Amino acid sequence: MRPDATSHPTPPATITLQPLGCTFPADGKTILQAAEAAGFTLPSSCRNGTCRTCLCRLESGAVRYLVEWPGLSIEEKREDYLLPCVAVPVGDVVLKAPLAKRQP
Repeated sequence: MRPDATSHPTPPATITLQPLGCTFPADGKTILQAAEAAGFTLPSSCRNGTCRTCLCRLESGAVRYLVEWPGLSIEEKREDYLLPCVAVPVGDVVLKAPLAKRQP
């Protein structure tokens, strides 16, 4: 007999921004949206994966994209770069985001 999902809920995904060392819930949002909801700012402009303003690096974890081919080269994808404006965490993630700041 297989237990239903309510008997073993999946822990919510978290996002950690380095070098700030801050962690916050993803809540099913893009990394950019979750960061803003938690009181952090990341560089951003277009919010649709084309301008590359928010480019940062995935240190650990995995993401799925809201667009078929975000504005990343094949080499950048291989080197674990991502666009937080269109990336949704699949489990816990750690990002190297040196321009991230806590909102005043």
